[in-house]
Amino acid sequence: QVQLVESGGGLVQAGGSLRLSCAASGLIFRIWSMDWYRQAPGNQRELVASITSGGDANYADSVKGRFTISRDNAKNTVWLQMDSLKPEDTAVYQCHTLHYGKDVWGRGTQVTVSS
Repeated sequence: QVQLVESGGGLVQAGGSLRLSCAASGLIFRIWSMDWYRQAPGNQRELVASITSGGDANYADSVKGRFTISRDNAKNTVWLQMDSLKPEDTAVYQCHTLHYGKDVWGRGTQVTVSS
């Protein structure tokens, strides 16, 4: 069974940084693209960043230049480094992969940015 477990969320002041981790198990991690999504109360879930199996990254315009996604295939882990955080980054952040056509989600980690 594929499992994704996020960690690293918390409360931070605007301008601060956080690093989220997603530990994956039950899959051949190195061959799958991985994503970070977020959802704020009252908002739709949005794609924040993606990284392919080869390490190519893409970002939402709202986080470009501030967030960095990375992965270590030996550790079955993907990270999201979040710098220059803004109050509008406040959300539950979830790790995701599309595994043989099936969406797999972590439970999420709360990020709260105070002004």
